[in-house]
This record gives sequence, structure tokens and C-alpha cells, in this order.
Amino acid sequence: MSGHNKWSKIKHKKGATDAARSKVFSKHSMLIAMESRGANGDINSPKLAAAIVRAKKDSMPKDNIDRAVAKGAGTDGTKLEEIMFEGYGPGGVALLIQTVTDNNNRTAPIIRHVFSKAGLELGSPGSAAWAFEKTEDGYKPTTPMELDDETGEKLASFIEKLEEEEDVTNVYTTADSPEE
Repeated sequence: MSGHNKWSKIKHKKGATDAARSKVFSKHSMLIAMESRGANGDINSPKLAAAIVRAKKDSMPKDNIDRAVAKGAGTDGTKLEEIMFEGYGPGGVALLIQTVTDNNNRTAPIIRHVFSKAGLELGSPGSAAWAFEKTEDGYKPTTPMELDDETGEKLASFIEKLEEEEDVTNVYTTADSPEE
């Protein structure tokens, strides 16, 4: 019977690692598609090339990269758009959630559900954006907030739940992160 148990362990471990890789690949795929859309499918574009290099670092297969470039260029008929959601997390921390989706009618309820499950509400456009300034790397808080340990853990858990969603690419927060 030991052979069966060993195979069972291998099967479950492989399933877990495949699921984790799939999640990483889908995030890379969305980012590559967005950059491809901005570059009209030109692989020589610096942003698209950087996105492809990041995907290759995570061992993303060439076929997946090529499909993502084609999807972004619009050759397969889908249209991706970048949508920013705003809200307030645990402790009143302002959040900006950046998503890339081909269907906003699917993504918005998913994000709203994550907020409602945590006992929070998704804000309207402009409700949290005032607390950030746009930089070259994304968004930086204009007035960072200090959080106690308990609230910080709740916020970290909430952000993890948001990042588990396939369409979410970045989450920006006004919580003051300790300098290391």
C-alpha cells in the first residue's frame, strides 16, 4: 500500500505547485497583454520587453507569452482594459486596486464581494484617489498612516485576498510601511 500513499502525496504536491504557477502565469499574461495593447503588439517596446523578461524569469512558457502578446494586440478579438477600484480597508486605510480585465461586469462584483466579505465597502471613483500621488512606479501615499500590529495584520490578510483574484495586478495602500 505504500506505493499508493507515495503517489497520492506526489499528486497533491504537484497539484498545489501547478495551481500556484498557474496563478503567477495568469498575472504575467494580463500584464503582457496590457503592455502589448499599449505597444500595438511591438515586441521591441521597452515596457513589453520588460514584462516578457519578468515572465521568463518565472519560467512562463513561450507559447503562453506569444498568446498574451496576441491577445493584447487584439488579434484574437478580445479587448483588455485597465480599471482602478477604490475603497477603504481595515483601520480606514485608503486602497487603490489596479485590475486588468476583459470583462468589467465580471471583475467589479468579484472585488465588491472581497470587500463585503471583510465587512468593508468598495468606494466610488475618486473616494480614495485623493490620498495618493501618481509616480513612475505606480501610486505613492501623500499622507501615510501608522497602524497598530492587529490592524496591520488584518490589512495584510485583506490585501492577500485581493491579490488572489486573477484580474488584480497591484494594490496600493496609505499604510505606512516600516523602512528596512
